[in-house]
This record gives sequence, C-alpha cells and structure tokens, in this order.
Amino acid sequence: MSRHQGRESTGKSRMQMRGCACGCDNTLQLTKGDLSRRSFMAGAAAVAATGLAAPRALAQAPAEKPYRIDVHHHLSPPSYIQAIIDNHLGSPPQIKWTPEKSLADMDAAGVAVSMLSVTQPGVNFTSGEAARKLCRESNDYAAKLIADHPGRFGSFAMIPLADTEGSLKEIEYALDTLKADGIGLLTSYHDKWLGHPSFLPVMEELNRRKCVVYTHPTTADCCVNLMKTEPPTLVEWGTDTTRTIGDIVFSGNAQKFRDIKWIFSHAGGTMPFLIERFIGQPKIDKEFQPAVPDGALAELTRFYYDTAQTANKASMSALTAIIPTSQIVFGTDFPYRTAIDHVKGLRASGVFNEAQLKDIERGNAVKLLPRLNA
Repeated sequence: MSRHQGRESTGKSRMQMRGCACGCDNTLQLTKGDLSRRSFMAGAAAVAATGLAAPRALAQAPAEKPYRIDVHHHLSPPSYIQAIIDNHLGSPPQIKWTPEKSLADMDAAGVAVSMLSVTQPGVNFTSGEAARKLCRESNDYAAKLIADHPGRFGSFAMIPLADTEGSLKEIEYALDTLKADGIGLLTSYHDKWLGHPSFLPVMEELNRRKCVVYTHPTTADCCVNLMKTEPPTLVEWGTDTTRTIGDIVFSGNAQKFRDIKWIFSHAGGTMPFLIERFIGQPKIDKEFQPAVPDGALAELTRFYYDTAQTANKASMSALTAIIPTSQIVFGTDFPYRTAIDHVKGLRASGVFNEAQLKDIERGNAVKLLPRLNA
C-alpha cells in the first residue's frame, strides 16, 4: 500500500481499509454458571429455611475448563499502533487493543489459547529497514506476551514478504529464537499474491521448516477504494483470499511445497461458492493441469480454513460441502468480533454435532500445532 493510498484512507475510508464496522461490543462477557432467577430463588429459599447462609460456591454451577483455541486473534504492539497512526491508517478496535481486552474476551468464551497475529495492512505501507524493524518489534512484543501469560497465547510472526532477505532473517529469528508457532502472511503484497515467483525463496524456506502459515486478507493495490458504497471489508477481502488460494494452487506451489500447512481466513473467502470453477478450470484449459495432477480439489482439501466472521449456517454449509471438518479451525477476528459470537454462531448454524464442534474448537488446531496440547 503506498503512502498516497494511505492518505486516501483517512476519515470514513479509514474504516474501509480495515475492520468490521459491525458495532460489536468487544467487552461482552458471560457469567460463569449463570442460573435462572427462578432456580436461584428456589435454592436460596431452601437454604434460608435451614437458617444457614448460602456459600457462594453453592450458588454457581461448576465452570467449564477453557479449552478452545483461537487461530485468528489480532494484537497491536505499541510500536505498530504508532506506525499506523503516523501513516493515517488503522481503526479504533486495532488502535485501542490491549492484552487485557484479549484475555477478557477469551475468558468470557472458554478460549484457552489465542494465536496472535498482526492484521492488515501488516507492513505493506512501508518498506526496507523500517519494515524490518517493525516486524522485529512486533514479534518481540508477541513473544513477551506469551512469556508474561503462560499457556494463554501463541504467535504467528510477521515478516516483510516483499523483502526476501529481510523475510528469511525474520523467519530464522522468529522460529529459532522466539519459538513462534508459525508465520503470518497477508493474502497479497501490493500487486502480488502468494503464488508469485518472487516469493519462491521464502516459500522454499517455509516448506523446509514444515511451517504453519496463517494468512489474512488485505486490499491489493488494484482495489483500494473501488466503490464508495462498498468498503473492502465487505467484498474485497473475501475475494483477495480466494485470489491467493487460486494463485497458490495454480502456480503449482501447493503441489511443490506440500509441507507448508496453510490456514486461510474466513472459510476461504468466496472459494467454496466458486468450487466448480476451481475444479473445472484444468479440464477447460490444459495449461493448468501440471499444477494440479490430482485435481484442484485434492489441494484445496489439504488446506485449513478458519471460522472467523463465517460462523453461520450459509458459510459453514458451503465450506463443509467440499472441505472435511478435520480442516476447519476456530477463529474469531478479535478485536473486530468476539469469541462468544463464534461459539454461539457455530452451534446455532446446526451444521455440526458436538464431537465436530470440539474438533473445530480445539482438536484440529492441536493436530496442527501439537505444543498447544500441553
């Protein structure tokens, strides 16, 4: 994203560049062991009849031990907040984020661990040494949060993908020194998506390390402020996720780098709706066949997809029509949405049974990131 584009994104369009304008109350919390007024009063009356005071522990049902793992949870390190403010970017939830808000939201929904990542625009608004420095400071800050709150956080480290040398250095530092759980990428970098040849050295290293790579949508250079009536969050981000999935598959990178474990946000964007085109393209144009010798579907079903902002019947029905439940992981998009939104939404969708929900909310992530089983 150029500085010129950054200036265009002030005011109303600043919200268009990032975030959910959903008006969600990010402080929503559940009361543990919530009892109905009727049952509480009946119990209190019974205790009163004995002339004994009701112990507080008896007034609450046992709390369920937190077990959920959120793979799509954003942090905003202090230096990153200052950088986006200086460049007239960001949104209120992003700028006002704190670790305490994250922990409160997690506790309200039984989330044991959240995987932290810096959201868009990443470092697309800067370059060179400034981008490298911002990635390093952000990754160091995430590592400190993990150390300060044992067992509550993990990290998908940010790298300056447009800078190959800088990316390779940060991958080494993040994974070997900070012990990050994986790498976080945007779906595009200016006018290049993740299958672009210029990214091959980084993809080779991520594949060598058998890395988990989490991706988050952004607005490519082509599509900044296309329509005044449609912010990029409405249509463009789902589309950019789909573009990068297609680029990874049809560039041959999915076949070539089979040890990269990809996570795509928001149920894969528009990919489930366009599945017939993904499957049919190699049959129509033979040029695409070498990239998918076993067919496009064989590649798509190996990827992972999160539930962020798609925990509803329409999205989950479309995704599960083509993707096995084993490849779906729990994501919330905090601080733009709450974890409890997604806990409730997945259950209200009627798509999953209880065993499948447990897999989505924990089991599948543990298989992907075994250290989280501790």
